[in-house]
Amino acid sequence: MNTYKINEIKDGTSFNSDLLIDRAFVVEPAGVPVTQSVLKALTEWEFPEVVSEGTVSLGDFTITDSADAAVSSAVPEVGSAETVSSSVKRSLEDAAKSRSLENSEKARLAAVQNVYNEYMNYINYVYTRYATHREINQNELSDTVKDLCVFIKENRRYVLRITPSAEARSKNYLVTHSMRSTVLAITIGLQLHMSLSKLIELGITCMLHEIGMIRLPPQLYLTDKQLSQGERAQIATHPVIGFEIVKELQFPLTIQLGILEHHEKENGTGYPRHLTGEKISVYAKIIAVACSFEAITAPREYKTERTTFDAMVEMLKNANHQYDETVIKALLYSLSLFPIGAYVYLINGKIGQVTDVNPDNPKNPIVQLLGEKESDGTPKTAQTNDTDMKIVRVLSKQELEDVMKSLLKLKTIGRNGS
Repeated sequence: MNTYKINEIKDGTSFNSDLLIDRAFVVEPAGVPVTQSVLKALTEWEFPEVVSEGTVSLGDFTITDSADAAVSSAVPEVGSAETVSSSVKRSLEDAAKSRSLENSEKARLAAVQNVYNEYMNYINYVYTRYATHREINQNELSDTVKDLCVFIKENRRYVLRITPSAEARSKNYLVTHSMRSTVLAITIGLQLHMSLSKLIELGITCMLHEIGMIRLPPQLYLTDKQLSQGERAQIATHPVIGFEIVKELQFPLTIQLGILEHHEKENGTGYPRHLTGEKISVYAKIIAVACSFEAITAPREYKTERTTFDAMVEMLKNANHQYDETVIKALLYSLSLFPIGAYVYLINGKIGQVTDVNPDNPKNPIVQLLGEKESDGTPKTAQTNDTDMKIVRVLSKQELEDVMKSLLKLKTIGRNGS
């Protein structure tokens, strides 16, 4: 990765690989010239340098006003609203086809994963666009989140099984955290029977709840080291910064308050205003639970990786009454005690992956039994219980790796007929 100082990049310079901010957000895609307005915005936002895996393209030129217009019309802006939204729409259509055709479980998961990735790209675009142009298209954002709400409602048990890798999280922490938290927040909102209009506002609020971070030094949130007291104090300013950003862009007050208050706690120990109970907005209460659950399970080098089961148990304990009990209950009934996606060991010696909740008992979710199929070839599922199909515990990371290796070996032997 090559580093380039902003004050050394000329207006009109282009690179033969994507130009990025701190290895996270795309400034301009490969081949697209960097304009003076983008350079000015980067300087104003105190980004002293950018990075790229490539080098300055040959045949570089300085853009005049007329040339700028020609380039803008000839080369579509990668990450533009039209380009990104089109990609999301196509992925949603493919996922819908996969669902309607009743494709295999594997194909359905792949289609959902593709949609998930496109929404990650969309969040990346929103944050990057604001960082470089101070713009967020509210109508386009609302329409995109509306589609996401419908998508999650129709594909909840698949979406909740997606977990970004540690590498993806470390490279693009704000995006992966915002995406995963938004999925959880909308899932909670659905469990609480929120109207579609409220779900959309909740989704927008959660998608933007970390927008204030982009005004802080990236090393504060991209580091793999524990932060000092002073650095944590800096991080604690991001809700206020985010609030000011969406206030300036004239987002609804409900969204503004959700962003401002998402780190408040029921017992008054949160920040920035130390609010308690009913003084905290509903969106902020939901996002606080979603973000905390997501953060507990996020793999980071400076802390021990924990399972979704560990996260659920910690949230249920609700030490010192930090979170709203109604929201925690909604989280439990949305994901189950052994959350969707978790691999579990059963009392009969079988291993399964939790694929859906049991609405009558969150302790006994539905699992897909590894290595077993129905007579028609579809994966075999079972309803867990407190007797012969009781969940004993979740698998450790090493146990899961060993099981997957064994299954792969068995499949290979089966294909070779030996």
